[in-house]
Parts: sequence; C-alpha cells; structure tokens
Amino acid sequence: MNAIKRIVVREEVWAALSSMRKPGMTFSELIEEMIEHEKKRRLVEDIKRIQETEELVEIPL
Repeated sequence: MNAIKRIVVREEVWAALSSMRKPGMTFSELIEEMIEHEKKRRLVEDIKRIQETEELVEIPL
C-alpha cells in the first residue's frame, strides 16, 4: 500500500534536499537514494570494524 506521509523539516533542510535532487526527481526518490547510500556506508563500516577487531579464519570450500 502506498500511503502518503508528511514530515516536517526546517526551511534550510528543505533547501538543501531540494538542491540535491536531479531534474525530475521526487523527494521520495531522493530520500530512497540517500537511504540506500547510508545502508551501503554502514555495511562497509561494519566490515572494516570486523576486519580490524576479529580474528578471521578461512573456510575451506
């Protein structure tokens, strides 16, 4: 179901978001893109942390 929700943002946040949109891009599409980018950034961060703090062992195939 595609429910429409409204969120309140300060004027400067709206302006910053608006300047980041590509031509024809909706705010929803921009936010989806930003969410995907953040998920990937967190994954890379988690992988780096694990590599630095954990002893990894090779699993023979």
